[in-house]
Amino acid sequence: MTDEVFLLSGQLTKTGHRLVQRVYYEDTDFSGLVYHARYLHFLERGRTDYLRCLGCQQSDLLAADEEGLVFVVHRMEIDFKMPAKMDDALTILTTTEKAGGAKMVLSQEIRRGETLLIAAKVVIAVINRHGRPRRLPESVAEKFLQSSNEVAIDLR
Repeated sequence: MTDEVFLLSGQLTKTGHRLVQRVYYEDTDFSGLVYHARYLHFLERGRTDYLRCLGCQQSDLLAADEEGLVFVVHRMEIDFKMPAKMDDALTILTTTEKAGGAKMVLSQEIRRGETLLIAAKVVIAVINRHGRPRRLPESVAEKFLQSSNEVAIDLR
């Protein structure tokens, strides 16, 4: 066990966001390895808590104006490098590659210690409450870009 303190919503770093999550029995298949679809849950938690740490509450974005603002996953590319196992402590890293117009591009990694398990690139569409594309407000885009210093995660 480590003495490091982990915040519930993770923390912003020089390159984006870092969240630590434990693998529980419910995350695994009969082999004791994390079921492939469960990685989507870990990645979603990383993105949601990244927003939260940037001061962007999704409910506030929806209610901010008449049009509303919603983030939806448009495309996701995932490379499965190695499996996670029951009781592993995973670190989910999220970095902004692009934020502007009607989309954002986020890079994410899931690591066990220094070992890369998952590399993902996620294209997020920005829509209004009626499902139509809308521009990401500059103030929100700036928060994402400033937090990540435009450092990308390589999918190799």
